[in-house]
Amino acid sequence: MRFLEHLGRAAWFAGRSLLAVPWAFPRFRALHAQMHQIFLGALPLALVGGLTLGAVIWMHARAPLRTVGGPEAVEILPRALAKVVVLELASLIAGLIVAARTGAGLGAELGSMRLTEQIDALEVLGLSPLRELVAPRVVACMLSLPLLAVFITYAAIGAGYLSAAVGGTMTPTMYLNESLKLLTLRDAVPSLCKTVVFGYLIGVTGCYYGLTAHGGTEGLGRAATRAVVASIVLVFVADVVLVALTQILL
Repeated sequence: MRFLEHLGRAAWFAGRSLLAVPWAFPRFRALHAQMHQIFLGALPLALVGGLTLGAVIWMHARAPLRTVGGPEAVEILPRALAKVVVLELASLIAGLIVAARTGAGLGAELGSMRLTEQIDALEVLGLSPLRELVAPRVVACMLSLPLLAVFITYAAIGAGYLSAAVGGTMTPTMYLNESLKLLTLRDAVPSLCKTVVFGYLIGVTGCYYGLTAHGGTEGLGRAATRAVVASIVLVFVADVVLVALTQILL
């Protein structure tokens, strides 16, 4: 029963947060500060993840393709790399990076404000914590994730080219042409839209656990940990659901 009660409260909070999203845009300074913290803070890790992803996929796939299909089969590797990164891996890695980095930060930040009674002070002044605190953070997550996914995509494809250049198998023009052969807007747009949903889930989850923190510093640590775990689980579940919906609708 406690689990169902907790789930109901979380769903109610998520719905109220969604309604509060438009209130983030008039609060441009708060939104800008959160974008700076979430996007720029996660960008170095996203670039490293993208470069690693592209290089590792190329190194793993090159030898089996050459063994099965001969030297000419390696030419399809840029298409496969670009397709799998755009369709799935860039958005998923961006979601996991923000869930791990920002989920804990939101839980700890808002949990600290709850424990030091700053949230209560806002309510006494007649201000809504959802509009003042939650909305800018949720919108910043929703805007940051698609940008991070784009950077991860370019980094992964660039790392694949560097791996190909080291092997001396392709010119830059040949690699670029092969990479773009299978990509369409039908692949890119749903993937970017998926990251917006990931951002909403991560932002709402981190804020929910932060605002419901209790029990002093130990409770603050629990809130941050639970925010990270719940955000990662929600990203995985949402990814499966959204991919299934995309395949049904498109």
